[in-house]
Amino acid sequence: MKILLNDLSLHGQFQNIKEFQNSIAMIMRMRREIIRFGRELRCHRKIAYAQITHKLTMQQAIQAFNESERRAVMVWLTQRGPFWEDTRDHACDDYFAYKESVVTDLALGEAAYGCFNDSECHTVSLTPSDWQFTPVPVAWHSDNTVTNIDVPNHWAVNTLETVLQNASPPAQSWQQLATDMQVRCTNLTFAADSFAPLYSHPFVPSVAERIVKRLEILDKFKCCFDAQGQRTLEGQHIYKTYFMGKKALFSDSSDGEKRKFETELTFKHPDNNLETLFCPWHGKEKTDQRRIHFSWPIRANEKLYVVYVGPKITRR
Repeated sequence: MKILLNDLSLHGQFQNIKEFQNSIAMIMRMRREIIRFGRELRCHRKIAYAQITHKLTMQQAIQAFNESERRAVMVWLTQRGPFWEDTRDHACDDYFAYKESVVTDLALGEAAYGCFNDSECHTVSLTPSDWQFTPVPVAWHSDNTVTNIDVPNHWAVNTLETVLQNASPPAQSWQQLATDMQVRCTNLTFAADSFAPLYSHPFVPSVAERIVKRLEILDKFKCCFDAQGQRTLEGQHIYKTYFMGKKALFSDSSDGEKRKFETELTFKHPDNNLETLFCPWHGKEKTDQRRIHFSWPIRANEKLYVVYVGPKITRR
C-alpha cells in the first residue's frame, strides 16, 4: 500500500496560522497511524514551499509553531520523507488530469498510476480544503485513449484507520516476502530458490510492494482461461494492459539479450532436476532494477513457474 500526501490540498485556503496549525496537527496524527501499521506517508520535497495563506508559505507559517511541533513537521517534510518522487512510477511525459488541471508530477498522478497498475494507492488531504471528497477521478490520456481512474482520498483518521486495519501487513524482509507470496499467489509455482538472489541486498519496502503487485498480476492472469483453455475477456484486458506497449510491466528479453545471456536466463526446472527452463520473459521493477523471470507462454493446463526474483540479469 502506498499513501501520498495530496499536495493540491494546500492551495492558500487558510485564513490564519492557527487554522493551518490545527490542520497540520491532523495530518501528523494520520501519519502516526500510518506508521503504527508499518506504512509511510510519502510527500513531495517541494511541499514545504506550498502556499498556506495568501501571503505565507508552509515553511514560513511553521516558524510560528512551538519548537517541538516545528521540528517534527520540518524534519519529515524536508529531511526524512520518504519522498515519493525518489521512487516515482509514472513518467514525466505521462498526461494525468483532474477535470481541466494537469496532475502529472503531483501526488494524484502518481497515485492514479499506482491504482491503474493494481497497486493499492491512497491520498491524504488537509482539511479544510477543496479536497474533502473521495474517490478523486483522474483521467490518464495515453495513446489516443482516456482511462478513468478513481483514487481513494482521506481527510479524517477513522476512514484511513479502517483501510489500514483491513490491509495485509507489509513484509519486513525478503525472506518474509518469499513466504508471503507463496501463500498469497497460489496459482504460481515458485522455484525453491526463486527469491534467493534478493537475500544479500538491503530490504526496500517500496520495491517489495512493486514486486508483490507484479506477482499478483501474474497470479490473476493464470486464472483467466475458460473451459476450452482460451483466454477470457479479463485475461485479454490484463494482457493488453500489462504485457503490451513500451511501458509494459512484463515483456520478453530482446534477441540480443537471449543470445548473450542464454546461460543466465536458463534455470533448473522446479519439478524436474533433469530438465531446465529458458525464461527470458520477465516482470520489471525499474526503480531498483529488479526482475521477475517466469515460464512462457502461460497456458490454462500448464503450471506457471516463477524461477527468479532479483537484480536485473541482462545488464549490459
